[in-house]
Amino acid sequence: MRFKLILSSVKPTITDKVVDSAKAAGATGATIIPARGTGIREAKTFFGLSLEAQTDIIMLLVEEHVVAKIMESIKIAGEFHKPGTGIAFVLPVEQVTGLENQMERFKEEVRDSYL
Repeated sequence: MRFKLILSSVKPTITDKVVDSAKAAGATGATIIPARGTGIREAKTFFGLSLEAQTDIIMLLVEEHVVAKIMESIKIAGEFHKPGTGIAFVLPVEQVTGLENQMERFKEEVRDSYL
């Protein structure tokens, strides 16, 4: 079984919307990490303190066969066609541990998707 890691950086106000859409598209869960980010423009300052944009990093460990569907749902829910709304990308995963109790269900889903 092959897994991929989808990482998405979004504004905290739309995190739930993006996670819900990913789950509806086949993700079984998500890890959300609060973060700060900066883009191509310099960070704004207020009395010498840097004000960097707050963002959430959404991590989704998913089976390879659902990646395209989840990415499309994230793109739509996150409104990534608008500048500065977010970004998502996929990384290969070499090994996974800790999912042993879910592996049987994953195998059944893969079998069903090929029938």
